[in-house]
Amino acid sequence: MEQPLFDQKADEIAQARMEIISPLLETGIDKGKRKQLIALQCQKYGISIRSVERYLESYLKNGYKGLYPMKRTRRAKNGAVTDEILDMAVMLRREVPSRSVDTIIKILEMEEVVAEGELKRTTLQEKLSKLGYSARQMKMYSSNKGTAARRFSKKRRMQLVQSDIKYGPYLPIGPGGKKQQVYLVTVLDDSSRFMLHAQFYPTLDQTIVQESLRMAILKYGLMDAVFFDNGPQYRTKWMRRACGKLGIRLLYARPYSPEATGKPEKFNRLVDNFMAEAALEKPKTLKSLNELFDIWLTECYQNKPHAALGGKTPQAVFNSDPASLRFVLPEIVADAFLDYEERKVDKTGCISFCGKKYEAGLKYIGCTVGVVYDPLDINEITIEYQDNEPFRVRELVIGANAGKRPKMPDTLNTAKPDSSRLLAGARKKNEKRRSSQKMILSFRKAGTGGGE
Repeated sequence: MEQPLFDQKADEIAQARMEIISPLLETGIDKGKRKQLIALQCQKYGISIRSVERYLESYLKNGYKGLYPMKRTRRAKNGAVTDEILDMAVMLRREVPSRSVDTIIKILEMEEVVAEGELKRTTLQEKLSKLGYSARQMKMYSSNKGTAARRFSKKRRMQLVQSDIKYGPYLPIGPGGKKQQVYLVTVLDDSSRFMLHAQFYPTLDQTIVQESLRMAILKYGLMDAVFFDNGPQYRTKWMRRACGKLGIRLLYARPYSPEATGKPEKFNRLVDNFMAEAALEKPKTLKSLNELFDIWLTECYQNKPHAALGGKTPQAVFNSDPASLRFVLPEIVADAFLDYEERKVDKTGCISFCGKKYEAGLKYIGCTVGVVYDPLDINEITIEYQDNEPFRVRELVIGANAGKRPKMPDTLNTAKPDSSRLLAGARKKNEKRRSSQKMILSFRKAGTGGGE
């Protein structure tokens, strides 16, 4: 299946729009509730009702691709502020609350969203104030610490999934048998408290989150939404891209509010009991630790009565839920979990990526190309560049000899013109200038003669 071309800037806009409409995608919402949610999103993100409805309609009609912006951004006419320009201005103010209106206009001008001098400062300032994004209002919001969180629980399985990372024990798995800390990643269903996936990993980075979420989806299908804390392993471009492509709402807990992730935290306290028991077994490898954990998880958690479930087990509640599971093809999941970066092609037609060399081609020399890859397997990557067909390349094998220097593509060779286009253009312009001067002199002479 042909992969669509990837535009990083357009994809980031699509991800932001996906976050805006994600609460509206929950099943079973009536018209009144939908209207209320739209109003809340407008207030939260500072955009118009028309914009939210347009994003939602485009997503329902064309899926994730429908959230991509048009190739040509509409410019303001006669100093008017369109909804799209206002959305961009709000996002710029939210990125840096102290950013002045003049600076916002300057950024929009440099990005060629509006022509220089076309957007008036007073007009934009008035629009931002009406939406609650004036400098004074932003300062007030930033000083508000909010209120306490309340307990919640979803009614159906896979409506909401929570994930967390817990520091595990030290194992002799490092170089020379050196002890190294391992980390537990959990993916928990909010409604049933059923553990969709849980595993210890040797590193603490975004790849362990990626692997855990992917395994949970492959085993139990897509969830409606995921809820994370504010750890750097979760707040990544990859997470926004993957959830956006799969239609999963991405939610984050408010900073410095550990009570928001109470269910995973409660499970982590149970894991402390497991680690105390596992220390008696003295596992020597990560594999043996995970084997012990799988047994404990099945017998001491999944099939153990839970007080919050009315004495039922998480396994029984999850299996008895009438809500259907939404499975997707492994190829679709694999495509959604690919990551993206950019690299510049050097004068040999190659790029450097993760300490390895890949040959992009001589015709891309000096160009910045997109690299689409699987973080868990970078032996083969996909190269994308503007409107060209994406192609896959493998790691470049460096030979013993330099070999014959490849021939430069015709498109990069110096053209040999018959004459100078610069001088020809200058000559043409000079002739027009001289002709215009003769006309002026002629009219002056005629005027002088008439006066006599």
